[in-house]
Amino acid sequence: MQEETGAKPPTVTPGRVVIALCLIAPFVALLWVSSYARVEPTFIGIPFFYWYQMLWVLISTGLTMIAYVLWRRDQRARKGGASA
Repeated sequence: MQEETGAKPPTVTPGRVVIALCLIAPFVALLWVSSYARVEPTFIGIPFFYWYQMLWVLISTGLTMIAYVLWRRDQRARKGGASA
């Protein structure tokens, strides 16, 4: 069936592993609540529980941007390799 459509099977590359790690890291960090369910240390009067989560909003944005750039680069490389 793959021969009929000309589609390539998914390939695991180091770039794709990095993309997956960038996208999974925020979930792991925020779903492991017992690691940050505390008041101390406070940051400008804000308990750790809250500023840790807000920090992950910024970190997640950066990681998502990195994953997007890597994905675009991977897709361009795959298209370039297919037409050559």
